Amino acid sequence: EKTTQRGWEEPRNMIQSLFLLSPTGEVLIERHFRGVTSRTVCDYFWGKASANLNHHGGLSTTSTAIAANPLPLYDTVPPIMEVPDSDGTLYLFSILRDGLSYLAACPTEVSPLLVLEFLHRVADIFVDYFGSPADESAIKDNFSTVYQLLEEMVDYGWPLTTEPNGLKGLIKPPTVMGKIQQAVTGGSSAIVSDELPSGTVSNMPWRAAGVKHSQNEIYIDIVEEIDAIIDANGNVVSSDVSGSIQAQSVLSGVPDLLLTFADPELIDDCSFHPCVRYGRYEMDKVVSFVPPDGNFELMKYRVRNAAAKMFSPPLQCTPQLSYGNATSGASNGAAGGGSGDAPLSGRISVIVSARSISSLVFPSTRQKGSAVIEEVSVTIPFPKVVRTTKLSANIGNVLYDEAGRVAKWTIGKLNEKMRPQLTGTMVLDGTGRPEENPPLSVEWKIPLASVSGLSVSGLSMSGENYKPYKGVRNIAKSGRFQVRCG
Repeated sequence: EKTTQRGWEEPRNMIQSLFLLSPTGEVLIERHFRGVTSRTVCDYFWGKASANLNHHGGLSTTSTAIAANPLPLYDTVPPIMEVPDSDGTLYLFSILRDGLSYLAACPTEVSPLLVLEFLHRVADIFVDYFGSPADESAIKDNFSTVYQLLEEMVDYGWPLTTEPNGLKGLIKPPTVMGKIQQAVTGGSSAIVSDELPSGTVSNMPWRAAGVKHSQNEIYIDIVEEIDAIIDANGNVVSSDVSGSIQAQSVLSGVPDLLLTFADPELIDDCSFHPCVRYGRYEMDKVVSFVPPDGNFELMKYRVRNAAAKMFSPPLQCTPQLSYGNATSGASNGAAGGGSGDAPLSGRISVIVSARSISSLVFPSTRQKGSAVIEEVSVTIPFPKVVRTTKLSANIGNVLYDEAGRVAKWTIGKLNEKMRPQLTGTMVLDGTGRPEENPPLSVEWKIPLASVSGLSVSGLSMSGENYKPYKGVRNIAKSGRFQVRCG
């Protein structure tokens, strides 16, 4: 903190600067709120990130093989780092969303969860405005809107307006006509309102006034993600289950909703959208709220350890990697080459199958067992000593990123009768066998299934005269689901 001429101390404990980096480390957005931060902090960060980018550079993040991979591309960079600066030390907060690195530089210690949550909120706003994914091309196509959003979201380094409805009342989302106007006039494509949105001066800033819809409906999705590490024999080494309740509200007026659970004791630790009356939940274990208009996340929660420890995966992935020695590699190499010139070789086999019995439950029927697994895919990172590969699969398709040495095997739907298998060969660069094989990442989703068995017993509405259509469903899906190689 520094002392001004009037004698009071000016607080310096919030965001000083915000940067957006492309998948190659290029600075796309630079916004300073409380003084100028040198771009050397971005160079420092990218030096750490690119060195741990799963042993490949940032160029591979643009590959179609891993473009849809939700896993972080650099999972060894801490979300908070101390960075040397000319004025001392800066605290650099970072998240990765849609291939973009969001950085916030703070001159003093601050609440880390506040800054990280704000960065995620910025990324969510970009998705809301520009569509998913809010990647490098979306940011470059909407530079002016991005800067105007940051101007409204942050006031002197402090988060201000972060609700989508409030922002849309100030800055209209970009449209085709707006972009045509920008091309003709050279001005901004964003339409900025001259009036303050009604929600910003009410006790419900997340909901605009006078909302009207011809059809009134609300949908609730209970989504549970499983983070797990599976060994080569299919045994669960560790697992953790987290859930979220996603809502889509298309309701007129100011509806007051009450969501009740059949078994609220399954919820261990939870956080809520600002629209939820927290005191009511603490007292009665019910969720009472006036919803925002559109899509929003109502709450997050963690499942009690008992349910997580009893988790049994719905599918089994069996990877096997083997490497030949120099002699066998020479026999497979070109004729006339000595054993020293012949590259080492290797083979890979990955088998995926649905299990007949798993710990997933179906709250609508309370029936355990297997079901059709959707959106199944396997991401296979190869060791850095692998020069090239030749892969094939009997079901689905395989994309291989030569620069990043990572393959994406997309299977699609999977049932008990299917036996997808990927096979292939590898050519090593001759520096020797890899010390270890990176774990595989498996993605899957099962509609109507749940890990904890959490279900909704009722969703009622008061404050309005109409009767809306209501829909509730469960979804179980993979989070960070890793399988170790044998």
